[in-house]
Amino acid sequence: MTRVPLFLSIAVSAALVTTLTGSTRADDVRRLPVSEYRDKMKAGWLGQMAGVAWGAPTEFKWTGAVIPKDKMPAWKPEMINGSFRQDDLYVDMTFLRTLEEHGLDVSIRQAGIDFANSGYPLWHANKAGRDALRSGIAPPDSGHPQFNKHADDIDYQIEADFAGLVSPGLPNTAIALGEKFGRLMNYGDGLYGGQFVAGMYTEAFFEKNPEKIVRAGLACIPEGSQYAECIRDVITWYQENPSDWGKTWQKIEDKYNRNPDYRKASCEGLKQGSLFNIDAKINGAYIALGLLYGRGDIDRSIRISCRAGQDSDCNPSNVAGVLFTTLGFSRVPDKFKEKLDESQYWSHTSYNFPKLIAACEKVAREAVVKSGGRIEKDASGEEIFVLPVQQPKPSKLEQCWAPGPIANSRFTPEEMAKIKPPTEEPPK
Repeated sequence: MTRVPLFLSIAVSAALVTTLTGSTRADDVRRLPVSEYRDKMKAGWLGQMAGVAWGAPTEFKWTGAVIPKDKMPAWKPEMINGSFRQDDLYVDMTFLRTLEEHGLDVSIRQAGIDFANSGYPLWHANKAGRDALRSGIAPPDSGHPQFNKHADDIDYQIEADFAGLVSPGLPNTAIALGEKFGRLMNYGDGLYGGQFVAGMYTEAFFEKNPEKIVRAGLACIPEGSQYAECIRDVITWYQENPSDWGKTWQKIEDKYNRNPDYRKASCEGLKQGSLFNIDAKINGAYIALGLLYGRGDIDRSIRISCRAGQDSDCNPSNVAGVLFTTLGFSRVPDKFKEKLDESQYWSHTSYNFPKLIAACEKVAREAVVKSGGRIEKDASGEEIFVLPVQQPKPSKLEQCWAPGPIANSRFTPEEMAKIKPPTEEPPK
């Protein structure tokens, strides 16, 4: 073997980095082949489908209690197609459609009009937000606690996956999308839950270690929020009891379900003597619980997040979406995709699987360029996303029980004329 002098080796390495990245610092950018992005993004959607379909029979049947092992449904491959009528997915797609049609610079008011025109059934913060929009209260006030008594609920958390899936390695893009779409119906911890989830997705394109992914999501939300406190607690309790998720579940239950200091903006539940809890925090804790204790094992991660209870289909949907993204569609076990009907459309959307993937890629390409990245081709002609390394910049700290002032935002008569909710499924 011919030995190259050290100084020459260093010079060649520096030149190579300059050629590949346009910089002499290798950590300035991260590179993601577009084909790999597409494979991972498609897997992220499939994971959401698998998690929500698996957990659907258990949703809110166990509150303040762990689902017994023998009550956990068995996975059957044909279950995957049950997710085409789940709000965990079709609400995401309303927001994706807005981005596909109007681009990343779309105004929050246009996003509100599009959401107001959705025709599917909704609950909690989503319903309250859409009702406010239809009555003329424009965003961000539609998500403000003065007009939305569910603003701390789970809603944006369960539908923020799209924001991470169109923002590979770009946490600040995902955070900004939360400011645009999360404020249609949420505020404070309700908003941060979605930004936490989306932030995990952005890192899942590059990282497989679940704890690092959870920490990446945590870095996307304000440190002083109760939501951040909750995720930090779960990480700490996991480190204290790495082999017993039940002990950590009990600590979550004691602090975030039974302590009124952490239920100050709960829409219902503890105040009425019930342990029902649709608050974003405790359900976000169950997402982190599944990821940390699952240690990358898909079945174990989904089961843990589901058996934790409360919103036990939404939480495993987020967990599986993130985990599947780390793998890519091509590496997901066959039992989750062998019965998938890619031609079927999601309820009240214009998307089947091929159209969904194409729309995501279109938006992601715009996100890469707008973030200061670029799209290159390698020697073989394969496209590569060249992505700037971003330090997350969380939104400002707000909490629902002590909200800031309203924006006094109202739709104009011209905007109200555009709000015409459909009464039937849109044409395919």
